[in-house]
Amino acid sequence: MTQEKSSSPSNGYFMLFVFIVLFFGSIFGLIAFKMAWFILGILIALFLAPGFLLVNPNESRVLLLFGDYRGTVKKNGLFWTNPFYTKKKISLRARNFDSERLKVNDKLGNPVMISTILVWRVRDTYKASFDVDNFENFVIVQTDAAVRKLASMYPYDNFADEGLDEDITLRSSMNEVSDALEKELEERLEIAGIEVLEARIGYLAYANEIASAMLKRQQATAIVAARHKIVEGAVSMVEMALDELGKKEIVHLDEERRAAMVSNLMVILCGDKDASPVVNAGTLNH
Repeated sequence: MTQEKSSSPSNGYFMLFVFIVLFFGSIFGLIAFKMAWFILGILIALFLAPGFLLVNPNESRVLLLFGDYRGTVKKNGLFWTNPFYTKKKISLRARNFDSERLKVNDKLGNPVMISTILVWRVRDTYKASFDVDNFENFVIVQTDAAVRKLASMYPYDNFADEGLDEDITLRSSMNEVSDALEKELEERLEIAGIEVLEARIGYLAYANEIASAMLKRQQATAIVAARHKIVEGAVSMVEMALDELGKKEIVHLDEERRAAMVSNLMVILCGDKDASPVVNAGTLNH
């Protein structure tokens, strides 16, 4: 037997009626008639009592007879089984697991802190009971291992100065990373009969020892990108200004004055602070 099989025990309500009649009837007979054979009825009732089995919604009972797997009861209600059966309770409800924050290295070797949130439930009670030692601890260990492997497959972020051109990163591709994590966990937890309902990154940040430096690096990258856009726009504006002045013949500029005008416009458009204009009340040369 390597797979789960269903078990259909007897109706528990009928056996409960038999137990009540046998137990309390024997006690009454023993008291009223003082006949010793009523003790046998009490012993039989006590023998039947361990066979009662109550299964709540989204729960199951794994039945064993002296180490032999006899099936799993998933149907809800009150049942009666062989009193010699060992009944192991396994919940079929969805469970949450929020892992601890692990320090791992990403694809570039940068230390990052990462954790995952896993939603799972038991699908195969046989595998969960007998193929692994402790399926709850198995989920914890395999989740940590999957997160470590996942973090090493992708960089935290893309940086232009490293020549890295990754489509998927831990920071910006959360959906793709979560899908990869879920697939990895499904493969690892299949041996324990565990179904992965959802897996996603719960926490992601650089480790404390490099967080400050990486923040400055990100800020510098953003500043360079912003400057690039500013210069690109300023060049377009200067080109448009010179073209319009030439078309409308407002003023004729030689190469030296064009260069001076371009320089002044670029300083004004690319500067961090507002320009302070100086009014020239003399000639163009003064």
